[in-house]
Amino acid sequence: MNAPLPDTDEEAAAELARLAGEIAHHNRLYHTEDAPEISDADYDALVRRNNALEAAFPHLIRSDSPNAQVGAAPATHLAKVAHARPMMSLENAFADEEAIEFVARVRRFLSLAEDAAVALTAEPKIDGLSCSLRYERGVLVRALTRGDGQVGEDVTANARTIADIPERLHGTPATFPDVFEVRGEVYMAKADFTALNARLLAEADAAGDAGKARQFANPRNAAAGSLRQKDAAVTASRPLRFLAHGWGEASTVPGETQYDVMQAIAAWGLPVSDLLIRVDGIAAALAHYRRIEAERADLPFDIDGVVYKVDRLDWQARLGAVARAPRWALAHKFPAERAQTTLERIDIQVGRTGKLTPVARLTPVTVGGVVVTNATLHNEHEIERLNVWPGDRVVLQRAGDVIPQIVENLSRDESRGTWPFPAICPECQSDAVREEGEVDVRCTGGLICPAQRVERLRHFASRGALDIEGLGATSVESFFRDGLLHSPADIFRLKDKRDLLIARERWAETSVDNLLAAIEDKRTPDPARFLFGLGIRHVGSVTARDLVKAFGTVERVADVATRAATDEEARAELIAVDGIGPVVAEALVDFFAEQHNREAWADLLGQVSPTPYVSTVRESQVSGMTLVFTGSLETVSRDEAKAQAEALGARVAGSVSAKTDLVIAGPGAGSKLKKAADLGIRVIDEAGWAEIVASAR
Repeated sequence: MNAPLPDTDEEAAAELARLAGEIAHHNRLYHTEDAPEISDADYDALVRRNNALEAAFPHLIRSDSPNAQVGAAPATHLAKVAHARPMMSLENAFADEEAIEFVARVRRFLSLAEDAAVALTAEPKIDGLSCSLRYERGVLVRALTRGDGQVGEDVTANARTIADIPERLHGTPATFPDVFEVRGEVYMAKADFTALNARLLAEADAAGDAGKARQFANPRNAAAGSLRQKDAAVTASRPLRFLAHGWGEASTVPGETQYDVMQAIAAWGLPVSDLLIRVDGIAAALAHYRRIEAERADLPFDIDGVVYKVDRLDWQARLGAVARAPRWALAHKFPAERAQTTLERIDIQVGRTGKLTPVARLTPVTVGGVVVTNATLHNEHEIERLNVWPGDRVVLQRAGDVIPQIVENLSRDESRGTWPFPAICPECQSDAVREEGEVDVRCTGGLICPAQRVERLRHFASRGALDIEGLGATSVESFFRDGLLHSPADIFRLKDKRDLLIARERWAETSVDNLLAAIEDKRTPDPARFLFGLGIRHVGSVTARDLVKAFGTVERVADVATRAATDEEARAELIAVDGIGPVVAEALVDFFAEQHNREAWADLLGQVSPTPYVSTVRESQVSGMTLVFTGSLETVSRDEAKAQAEALGARVAGSVSAKTDLVIAGPGAGSKLKKAADLGIRVIDEAGWAEIVASAR
């Protein structure tokens, strides 16, 4: 991930697209399936590379940027409930300089003097499963996992079995807020984790089945798997704990600072870290980081860093958040762990977009207490960078509890050349090529490639897309192999093949009827999930939602994308959507230009009726408008003004055009103000903008 930045927009756009897809894939594995396949360090390296590219090429930032996403879609066997307030992620830092810059950014955003004091809280970043506990008048009424940040899984019955989570808050009921959501981590202590694995092994041994004993890889996976059980009795049998670190929706907040509210939460009977402190400035916060790092091995639970938060709540409110993380908090991660092993072979996997991904198969090695055997090599360039061949001794890096990345080749030999990356697809024998400006090699077989067809069908039915319960990856592959499925529309024709399904091995009448009922339940899918499920290149879940938000329906998206092939006005309309740049627009045009895609689209819409987009943004007098800020702003920073506009349902553009609805002009406004006057666009000053913001509160 230390490769030089691309020289051209095309190369940067291609790499940003690859990173968006890869990071989304690993988010799903980590947050939804509790089955990560790369290490925290590997994941963080991908995110840092993405951030470096976005900083260097801000005009290419994608609407499905990893910085616009949190977690992954929730699992299927638990009820899904929308969070009253999104459960966000945290921005990461890996060096003291980044933590120092975090505080400097806070000062700049709030227009504070360079020497202004910024009080912070600092506490361990526990490695568990995020959970939100909703109390109404002091009584626990609901517990949700984070899910994708917007919608979580209802684990209320399971959470009630955890001793650390009180059914009723401690204290005087009359003083409790009407609504207060306590947020924190469900975790398993190290000693409890070891004892649980020993117990599971003993139980399997007593049953004469020790060879098939369920052994958890690490405490985080054990906690996640235990909390997300269908049967709360299983959760009750597991030694789960809870540690609070913040809050979500609250009718009233018992304090004016982060630290004071956390002390109030502790007084209500919820555990709060003993290592949570309030400090004056980043120097003291970094000193606390060193203290926690030194004590890390002796702590009863796993942690992977220290979290800093701006202490003043009024400053937190002004700082707001970017798409996936608050501006007032930072996770300062610990360095990664390393080990050596042998690279036994390199396998090639083919994804739904035809991407050929090399996977390193390793001699098993223990890194930080976890045995690992695989690591992604990302692409041909990464193989070239490392100059790895089967048989080489390699250095693995890991942070947290998952599979590591290869960071160094100890057997490097430049004279032998580079391992020959395949020129044909291992699945269908079609040519495998790298398009101009692309990093990845892709199979050209398209829908004739079984890997791509199966992966596209899996993707369409997956949790992040239509989320069809019972139609998992194994079933899709089996149905495809036996000729029951060829296209997404075929999923909705399975009702006509009920008898064939019942006759299949390991399928019974009840399971078939449950599957068919789940399919019927998706006849009117969410439009963004439907569009995402099509597997259009560069159109991730956030991009899909931006598109249906802008155009209202999937039919309108398809109409504009189809016309954009020959109509420049339609193409401009597509690109004008916030976050939809030329690369995404071209991908949409290419998709709907293909005859077989249009036929599959028409066939699918003959089976389903995606609903129109429904906005969840609170109404204001600028909702739905496109705004432009120009000139100097004197009472708020430009970032804060943009955040205010987005919170009011408006889109902020960087330039004035015929589609601009309102211009906010401060002192020094120049060409943008003139263009607004020429186009007859309404212009207000900063005081007028402040009135709009105040009226929406």
